[in-house]
Amino acid sequence: MSTNDGTPTLSTDRTDELVSWHETIVANHDDDFEAAKQLSTRLGAHVASTDGEAGGETVVFGFWTPELVEDEIPESAVELEILTPPADFDPGDTDHRAVTFQRDRVPMARAGEYHWAVVDDVRAGTRETLGSLYQLVYEDEDETEVTIQDPVSYSVPFGAFAPAEVYDVGVLDETRADRAYFEALGTDDEPVSTTEDEGLPRIDPATSMLEIHPGTATERGSLAGLAEVYEDIAAKQRADEPLAPWQRAFAGYDGIQVMPVEPLTENEEEHDFWSVESASEDELTAAVARPEMINWGYDIVVSAFSAPNPAILETGRPDELVDFIAACHDLPRPIKVVFDVALGHADNRGAELLSDRYILGPGMYGKHLDYTEPTARAIFLEMQRRKMDFGADGIRVDGAQDFTSYDPETGEMYHDDDFLAEMDRVTQEVAGTEYRPWMIYEDGRPWPREDWELASSYRALIEQHPHSFQWSPITFAHNTPALLTFWATKWWRVREVGEFGGNWLTGVANHDTVRRGTQIDPTVEFNQSPVNPYLGDDYPETLGEAYDNAASSMLFHCFLPGVPMDFVHANMRAPWGFMRDTDPTWNVKVVSDESKFLYWQVRDEDFEDERFFRRVKDIGFESREELLTFMNALSSAVGATDYDLDVMADMLSAMEQPLGDDLSADDLEAYGYAWMRDIHEFANLSHWHDAQDDDRSAYRLETREFRHDRPWLLADLDEDADYFTYRHPTDGTVLYYGFRTSPDSEEQLLFVANMEGVPVDVSPEYLAADAAEDENAPMIPTDGWEPALVAPDVAESTAVELDNGDAIVWRRDP
Repeated sequence: MSTNDGTPTLSTDRTDELVSWHETIVANHDDDFEAAKQLSTRLGAHVASTDGEAGGETVVFGFWTPELVEDEIPESAVELEILTPPADFDPGDTDHRAVTFQRDRVPMARAGEYHWAVVDDVRAGTRETLGSLYQLVYEDEDETEVTIQDPVSYSVPFGAFAPAEVYDVGVLDETRADRAYFEALGTDDEPVSTTEDEGLPRIDPATSMLEIHPGTATERGSLAGLAEVYEDIAAKQRADEPLAPWQRAFAGYDGIQVMPVEPLTENEEEHDFWSVESASEDELTAAVARPEMINWGYDIVVSAFSAPNPAILETGRPDELVDFIAACHDLPRPIKVVFDVALGHADNRGAELLSDRYILGPGMYGKHLDYTEPTARAIFLEMQRRKMDFGADGIRVDGAQDFTSYDPETGEMYHDDDFLAEMDRVTQEVAGTEYRPWMIYEDGRPWPREDWELASSYRALIEQHPHSFQWSPITFAHNTPALLTFWATKWWRVREVGEFGGNWLTGVANHDTVRRGTQIDPTVEFNQSPVNPYLGDDYPETLGEAYDNAASSMLFHCFLPGVPMDFVHANMRAPWGFMRDTDPTWNVKVVSDESKFLYWQVRDEDFEDERFFRRVKDIGFESREELLTFMNALSSAVGATDYDLDVMADMLSAMEQPLGDDLSADDLEAYGYAWMRDIHEFANLSHWHDAQDDDRSAYRLETREFRHDRPWLLADLDEDADYFTYRHPTDGTVLYYGFRTSPDSEEQLLFVANMEGVPVDVSPEYLAADAAEDENAPMIPTDGWEPALVAPDVAESTAVELDNGDAIVWRRDP
């Protein structure tokens, strides 16, 4: 592999060949979208082949630039700028420092709305080496130099707003540690099961899945840190050594959904990871740093979507994402990695990086993307393909109901299911193997219509794509199991899971639902049920138990169909909230929305712990109560002023609080950033390792293994042989119970759980007698039952008392 530091030079002949290829593609396609699908495969920067071997110094560059054509920018005014760093440069360093790059420019050839170039003597990045950076540059009519970043790049070491890196993904693919995993897909030796789909293997669904936020899952807050967690778990499993209680929170799954790993928007007031300090014809000096941002991952700019988020790459190398995936694939029971893809919108700053042709207009979350523009449509799919080609096994499409387009004939927006179908058909290629991933949609249509919770079937896309999965209503909805009567009032949705949930992801705990739980005002009962008094002695214990108890865990893992999904923060009963320092406009409002977090997630001793809340303590807050009082006042001020920061500052200045009696909008914004960063540190799971309960973590792992031992539980309940109901009248306890028989009739299960309420005595005889009152119920046997899985503190017997949140599963041989 060459690391030539010579002068990049345009290869005229090969550039002409590239333009001829472009013209042939266009001439052979009447459909602009079909042509763009082929053209988009060569956009960005690709290391070319030389005599059939990896070249490393000849690179193909392509940009779709309709704005330059529309603005009549002359072809001669457009150049490719290539910035080559020092050979020993470390892209993983988060310290800001000045770096001098070799600066070269080469002309670009225009073809239609595209610009192309093939350039020799370009350094390509690898695991060990930072490659040359590149961007398109031109002078506009005012003779102002303008830069265009590559929206389909493979690496953006300094963020999406900086030049992209020429990266050799061919070498990355050739050297990945899990090549054998992919080479075996679709063969008799495949490591995970697949089903044929148009001649290609499509990866089958996981048995159970865990959602993880990489930025707070480990002390290092990186994919390398997360890979180390799974490497250690694998080593212990192979040596038959016990896992630490905190490690069990990560184990027992064969699927992981990582929250979005795409490059994020940046806060112009807080972030500056690439800043040009000086430039000459031959050199450019920039202050650079690997991005450090606090964000849950969904505030993407779409540009550079195909690259990993450098904020979670401690090495600054895309290889880190592949290494994490390989660590998951290397477990004794391989874990399928699912990418959470948020292509349903762009943050407002995305408009600074994308051509107007990508964007339909403003939307609920920033910018609404234009899926009907043929080239943009093709490039969105190419972004998906490139990102998934890092080696993902599955794709979860965030907010599929938000993929809407405008119909000029009706003047209305419609669900662009054709585009979602195109996403489903994208083919991956890793280690020479073509395959299709497990497809998961989050789709709550007709959301955001007011009656969406009642009207959504959560099956629209399953009906269109029977192999696909969707988030279930219990998983999608803003569920609040900390409130009394949750399990009674949500029974109709839980019953739907039993009846036709085989293609649903199920479970109450995920990044959205736990956050919604912390936003409830526990002191106000109007328009909501009171907090469930049976869950815990204080609010943090109540919230932890609500999203992680034996009853709900066994309900989804040991009885109901579908794929159970847990959230690692809920598994560890660790804090979780909405945190981002990337939004200068709504920063204070976001913080005010989290004002109840202090009730639900923070005890006095947590605030007093010297590890936590260091920034707000430095501002002057001395106690949790003092901070809670201010947060409640801040929340009220947002509502009273319609988020006028200046008026809010005046109102809060009148109360006694540590920020002083002359507050400004800047003071409130500074407080907001301090809060966000404190919560980000507070939620890091490394702080909560020692707080894990040995018995509880061991039992939760058992529930997941119970599922793996019985993959037949994935299927819907048999309407003739199986049964699922709740005891009514409730008589103070929401008691769920159900009966299932394996398809081979070799095992029967009887599940019962006290979902909420006072203790209740149960037995197979009791449940059989209760079911007998229902003429539609099958006969439940009363003899031969043995405890198969029993919640902690519940007797291993056929007659037991179940407290709130307790459950038991009996089994028998028919």
